[in-house]
Amino acid sequence: MQIMVRPGLHVVSPTAENRTVETPRRLANAEYRSREYLTPTEVDRLIKAAGKNRYGHRDASMLLVCYRYGLRASELVGLDWSQVDFNAGHMHVRRLKGSTDAVHPIRGYELRALRRLRRDQEPKSSFVFTSERGSPFSTAGFLRMVQTVGEAAKLGFPVHPHMLRHATGYKVANDGVDTRTLQAYLGHRSINQYREIHRACPDEVQGPLEVMIRWSGRVNAHANPLRTMMAPRSSPDARQMATMRP
Repeated sequence: MQIMVRPGLHVVSPTAENRTVETPRRLANAEYRSREYLTPTEVDRLIKAAGKNRYGHRDASMLLVCYRYGLRASELVGLDWSQVDFNAGHMHVRRLKGSTDAVHPIRGYELRALRRLRRDQEPKSSFVFTSERGSPFSTAGFLRMVQTVGEAAKLGFPVHPHMLRHATGYKVANDGVDTRTLQAYLGHRSINQYREIHRACPDEVQGPLEVMIRWSGRVNAHANPLRTMMAPRSSPDARQMATMRP
């Protein structure tokens, strides 16, 4: 009796061992970059590099809004026009991952950028940031854009979207804002993670009211919009700070 054998095959003994395919494991963040935040100068370079893209105003506005309000990527791409009150100059921030929602003031530079974005948006959408086909921007698309812009800005290390949120925290803490106000601004329920931020800030911590009043100064044509920030409306002295000038 002849047995047909396929060439190249050989008989192996069965085994009871369950073998799995070993997938490559991602290294720790420290293996890719030395820190998890950006400085205001680096954020400024990112925004300028984004402004040279095909949809430069949209991309630059995404980075600015993400940094200005300390948004997660999912919170940014989910932002819709109903959250932007142009008449009152307020941004209704809906936080995710169990964080606390808040209402933040929109200052002049951001207000003009958002108005231009809504005016030029084609096709019209209920979402603030959309693709060229009119669909809502995805977190994956935002990640690719940030990575591409980071390379164009020649920062020297890989950049990811959450570094903008960390940049907000470090910028606010480095300007002397107390931990509770910083927690309210970024919407976190737990205060523990902000102790690490304050330990990493070398500057002497000032009184929160003094710093927040300085942040609330009006933006003029020569001011750097990335350095003009404001306390959250949910913080104890926010209403008073919103009406004061340095």
